[in-house]
Amino acid sequence: MSKAKLATVWLDGCSGCHMSFLDIDERLIALAELADLVYSPLVDNKNFPEMVDVTLIEGAVSNEDDYEKILKVRAHTKILVSLGDCAVTANVPGMRNPFKPEALLERAYIENADENQHIPVKVIPPLREMSVPVHQVVKVDVFVPGCPPSADTIFYVLTELLAGREPDLTGKTRFGA
Repeated sequence: MSKAKLATVWLDGCSGCHMSFLDIDERLIALAELADLVYSPLVDNKNFPEMVDVTLIEGAVSNEDDYEKILKVRAHTKILVSLGDCAVTANVPGMRNPFKPEALLERAYIENADENQHIPVKVIPPLREMSVPVHQVVKVDVFVPGCPPSADTIFYVLTELLAGREPDLTGKTRFGA
């Protein structure tokens, strides 16, 4: 029997959830016995696989690249997990929502720049009107709040899902912790 396929994806966030994932430490070996990490910013594979059993999504959907990526990931994932407050609520990336994208770009690249004042058009993806949590774009199967969720919580969620069980997060995590 082949092992399950696991992926992690980073949208608009700080990478704190991926750092917490790495904090699983030696339990990564136990996790590797259950699943192969087939896609992640932590590995070299650049193309999302045809089908993944469990995908952890970190971050909010804030730009066109995030939007396209989450549509593709959802289409090729059996169980999609919103990992962390940014994926669950838009959290910090959502703080930009009172402002229009043009005003944000003007502030960042013109007003706050001492040199080379221009808004790049080739190196950054176009911003969406608002930064939104993952579930406002695609169906999410499991929500894991926390900023970031602890390594213990992430390990628990993954081992439960890989064992075919729905994780009960009661008392295991909360928003902002």
